[in-house]
Amino acid sequence: MPPVPKTSVLVLDCSDPEPLARFYATLLDATVEPAGGDPDLLLVSGRSGVTLGIRRDLGHAPPSWPRPEDSLQAHLEILVAPDALDDAEREAVSLGARPVAAERDGTRTDRRTDLRRYMDPAGHSFVLTTISPVQAASPRT
Repeated sequence: MPPVPKTSVLVLDCSDPEPLARFYATLLDATVEPAGGDPDLLLVSGRSGVTLGIRRDLGHAPPSWPRPEDSLQAHLEILVAPDALDDAEREAVSLGARPVAAERDGTRTDRRTDLRRYMDPAGHSFVLTTISPVQAASPRT
């Protein structure tokens, strides 16, 4: 039997999906469209082919991470060129992201952070991190 064709979408729940979808669409230079057949789901589609779902859940409670007793269970990683990280951070914060932490993984020679953690306007965590030109040129699986 041949495999059934599939696709996947990471879906973030929130009480008000329209503003959160606009946040990610602007941050990712993407478009927002309603999902066919589900009035509570918006799809944010980027130029790279990545799709993010934003779904209405009236009972949604924002994640409590980064409290020490809670684990980070899932997050988005947004990859940018090393020389664009500061600009991407300014853009994310201007759109409503809240900075949580900044770390260095040792890949930068200027001792600046290369991984920055945020909470989106609905409380979901995401990371801005750098991608090398070699990583950008190779296909991701």
